Amino acid sequence: MIEKINQLMAEIEGLQAKNAEDIEALRIKYLSKKGEISSLMADFRNVAAEQKREMGQRLNALKDAATAKINALKEQYQSEDHVDESIDLTRPAYPEEVGTRHPLSLVRQQIVDIFARLGFSIAEGPEVEDDWHVYGALNFADDHPARDMQDTFFIQQNPIVVLRSHTSSVQVRVMGEQKPPIRVVCPGRVYRNEAISARAHCFFHQVEGLYIDKNVSFADLKQVLLQFAKEMFGPDTQIRLRPSYFPFTEPSAEMDVSCTLCKGKGCAMCKGAGWLEILGCGMVDPAVLEASGIDSKTYTGYAFGMGVERIANLKYRVKDLRLFSENDQRFLDEFEAAK
Repeated sequence: MIEKINQLMAEIEGLQAKNAEDIEALRIKYLSKKGEISSLMADFRNVAAEQKREMGQRLNALKDAATAKINALKEQYQSEDHVDESIDLTRPAYPEEVGTRHPLSLVRQQIVDIFARLGFSIAEGPEVEDDWHVYGALNFADDHPARDMQDTFFIQQNPIVVLRSHTSSVQVRVMGEQKPPIRVVCPGRVYRNEAISARAHCFFHQVEGLYIDKNVSFADLKQVLLQFAKEMFGPDTQIRLRPSYFPFTEPSAEMDVSCTLCKGKGCAMCKGAGWLEILGCGMVDPAVLEASGIDSKTYTGYAFGMGVERIANLKYRVKDLRLFSENDQRFLDEFEAAK
């Protein structure tokens, strides 16, 4: 056994390695459970009693020498330049999935960008609002159907607190905090107590606009909306305004654009009419101006509001509104090129 120990000691002193694989192979050869030193340890039980002390010391010295030598080889290898500096070791593993912007975010940003170029700034407000900002200041009668539980999510009854059903509440806040001239667009999420289906949802997104100044006319409103439609849907887009009713505007109108698919000739998308409704608009009712402390004899204004999902449907031909909120990766990946 002494000869074997001396032989292994000589081998260990002369060990060399070119890479990490060589070092691991040496560790396995000498220090693993089935290695050379472990085999000697197993034979130790056959050593005569008077020699056990000496042999035990020699075996321990051999094991310590092997451990020290292999550790030295590891340190030598690690201290040398074996790392490819072109590789970023902090980078996430491949393949790295690249996200995309949500289609509603894309459309909302495009809408806001168009009106920003027309001189509108962005205003935002809380989604949980009081009755005054959502209904009272906007000329809604106390018995208006929109106040009913079928349309509004009520958070609290006394005082009344609701989830806003339109972003017009932000316009009320702006009118109460700023003096004319006011020119803002108000993007945001709104909530209505409706059954979820392919054509409706209990929450959706709006962008509303407000312009108040001296001598603002309906012609100004029409020109701004025409410019918006041409930038959003193409330079050949036409618009038409149909009389309508909203509590907070007078006169009021709904705006249609020529069908983006058939160019006004009639198709299944526009149901043969050649026109698609996209928003409501009108001149701000004097009662709304007065409620916010603005002199209706000095100032006039217009307002408009559109659903982001509606515009997204026309741009991307999405037939089911539920797809916008289900976060199906297959659906979202379709908009990667649009990001």
